[in-house]
Amino acid sequence: MFDELGTVVAWTQAAEQLVGYSAGDVVGRSAALVLPFSEEAPTISAFVEQCRAQNGWSGTTAVRHRDGRVLNVSLRISMLWGQDGTVRWLISVTDIDTLSVEAMNGSVRESLLTRAPIGIVVRDPQLRCTWVNDTMERHDGISRDRRLGRRFTDARPDVKAEAVEAVMRQVLHSGTTKVHQYRTWPPTSPRQEHTMAASFFCLQDADGEALGVCTINVDVTESRRALERLAILGEASTRLGSTLDVMQTSQELADLAVPLLADYAVVDLEQSVPFGEGPPVHIGPMEGRLPVFRRAGLASIHQGVPESPWVRGEPVPVTPASPVTDVLRSGRSHLEAILDTAPGTWIDEDPARAQKIRENSMHSLMVVPIRARRALLGVALFIRTENPVPFQEFDLLLAEELVSRAAMSMDNARQYAREHTAALALQRNLLPHRLRGGTAVEAASRYLPADMDRGVGGDWFDVIPLSGARVALVVGDVVGHGINAAATMGRLRTAVHTLADMELPPDELLARLDDTVQRLAEEDADSPDQTPTVVGATCLYAVYDPATRMCTMARAGHPPPAIIDPQGRITFPDLPTGTPLGTGLGVPFEAVELELPEGSLLALYTDGLIETRDHDIDVGMHRLGTALAQPHRSLEDLCTRAMETIPAQIPCDDVTLLLVRTRSLSPVHVASWTLPSDETAVRSARHMAARQLAEWGLEGLEDATKLIVSELITNAVRHSTGPIGLRLIKHQVLTCEVFDTNTDSPRPRRARTIDENGRGLFLVAQLSRRWGTRSASRGKVVWAEEDLPSGVPKARACEGAAVAGAGVK
Repeated sequence: MFDELGTVVAWTQAAEQLVGYSAGDVVGRSAALVLPFSEEAPTISAFVEQCRAQNGWSGTTAVRHRDGRVLNVSLRISMLWGQDGTVRWLISVTDIDTLSVEAMNGSVRESLLTRAPIGIVVRDPQLRCTWVNDTMERHDGISRDRRLGRRFTDARPDVKAEAVEAVMRQVLHSGTTKVHQYRTWPPTSPRQEHTMAASFFCLQDADGEALGVCTINVDVTESRRALERLAILGEASTRLGSTLDVMQTSQELADLAVPLLADYAVVDLEQSVPFGEGPPVHIGPMEGRLPVFRRAGLASIHQGVPESPWVRGEPVPVTPASPVTDVLRSGRSHLEAILDTAPGTWIDEDPARAQKIRENSMHSLMVVPIRARRALLGVALFIRTENPVPFQEFDLLLAEELVSRAAMSMDNARQYAREHTAALALQRNLLPHRLRGGTAVEAASRYLPADMDRGVGGDWFDVIPLSGARVALVVGDVVGHGINAAATMGRLRTAVHTLADMELPPDELLARLDDTVQRLAEEDADSPDQTPTVVGATCLYAVYDPATRMCTMARAGHPPPAIIDPQGRITFPDLPTGTPLGTGLGVPFEAVELELPEGSLLALYTDGLIETRDHDIDVGMHRLGTALAQPHRSLEDLCTRAMETIPAQIPCDDVTLLLVRTRSLSPVHVASWTLPSDETAVRSARHMAARQLAEWGLEGLEDATKLIVSELITNAVRHSTGPIGLRLIKHQVLTCEVFDTNTDSPRPRRARTIDENGRGLFLVAQLSRRWGTRSASRGKVVWAEEDLPSGVPKARACEGAAVAGAGVK
């Protein structure tokens, strides 16, 4: 600090550290020792006059250190007023290249470098104000006359003034520099809080004794807000969107806003958003229909969030005159710095909300729309209760930035929820809802897709009821994962169902399925000239007959089944491997027929269950066999044990397991006869069928069954040679089967009025629930099914071995 004559009257330790001169070297001497002069002001007196004319001076210049070094500095000379109009000058020097952290904090340095207004007060050892500049009044509202000659506690008596004076005493006693931040409400904006940063320097005389304390005050409100905003946004980037769950993201937004921005925050989402369903809600006129919102996130500085009348998940009403409605119509945020809680306002439209607002002294409100892809996801409300400072425009900007970031995460989560819901619905429709094994097998299954996020894959399994109480067991695996593989799988599963309904034997069915896969690949080619993409798939198809306990199976590049007999012995039958489906090699498939003991376990699976990156397939098959080697356990328990053999890491391939326990039909539920191919066969068949139905207590089906038997036997006599077989099976339904040596399948035709024949199969179709034909060794079987009357017990599996036929009667 120097006087009007340019003589240095006070010095600081920070100045000594910067330029190397001590207080004894400078105080009492001309300021020209440290000040650079220009051509416009070549002397100290001229420089002082220039400063007085310009009310100070600031600029970038170079000063010489005592050791001869040149320092690049930002220099500011500020005019200070004393009593009786006297003037002093304070030189503030900031080293541009390096800055002593003890000299002043970053906020003061930044203010000096950017020429921001700074307030300066110089006090004597008794802390009475002796010098002050004009800017200081704008900072705290204390006039120069009121300040000069008084202590800070006299000019502004409060607790903060006492804290500031305590810092000044420390500076006077130690001679060091201190930095202190405090909040104030200047008279120019009494409702707006300001943050001040004050640097305190001890002024020394020539002997190094304390002359007083100099305070440089800087309004750091904007920089503090910027830092706080950056800190909050930085935290938002790590805390928002940690999961693909819109409800969780909503709660994260509320938790982030409290207490950093608000005392109480809620997030209300349009009710379809959490599920990714329903059409988007667009901003604009509501036409009398307001969207339905549900509370998705809430947070408060108070335990239990007493401010909210609704908990998470509950619907939240929207009243026509509320700020939320205005936000929905306009799409713009709403700031209500001073919330009007007087009776008769929009608050009273909802008594529950009004009570909470008044009970918790809510006084400031912000409502921000949550938008993404031009659709409204919801609204976020920020409210202050304990914090007396109303929300301001910069608070709204921060809230909008937070909501915008949360909206991106919510939209991603919403899109994921929509895709996940669609994928799960697709998978549910593609895979069987329940396994219908009838009297043939008891079945259980497990399915674990490699794409855990979407929950879909290319594996499939099925238990398909066939005629004669038989079932088809299917497991397949499409190459690839995810929704594309699932779509291909769905097409193949449908094809297998269609082919199974044609009663094809396993080897022929796989051949037809191979053709289908090749045709699908050709259809999916982008152009006729393009080589079709190979749609790789493997499949195992088996047919089990509970009347004979025979299982016929064939595979197309698929792993062999595991068979566990009732004693726990495990075998993997040596089936011909076959080529994978869709390769177009034309190699025929081969079927193998096995007799299975009653109560055998049959495990059909995909390679994801037995293959790992670290072990051979034989190791996986051994693990599977060990897990299933306890056939007395329930199928669900065995499925769980088998899936536990999968290594803990995420599977690299879809995993499917179909586990069945075989049953056999009791001999009392199967009756078969061999008839001659002559005119006596029809009468004998009708008589034997009626007698068997009487034994089973099915007299109510006698007339229909006799007609069905008559028509089928008549066709066999008319179109075939050799013996005719008749078999009745009572299981879930009553099945009538007729075997003949003719391999041609019968086809119903529309008989004209004058035709005497051609109505037989039409009558069979009318009298039965369904009918069909299948190939057999040296001929074919035509069958028809009838529903059992209500109250008639259905067939159950027997404990012993089933008898193939009851013999000729």
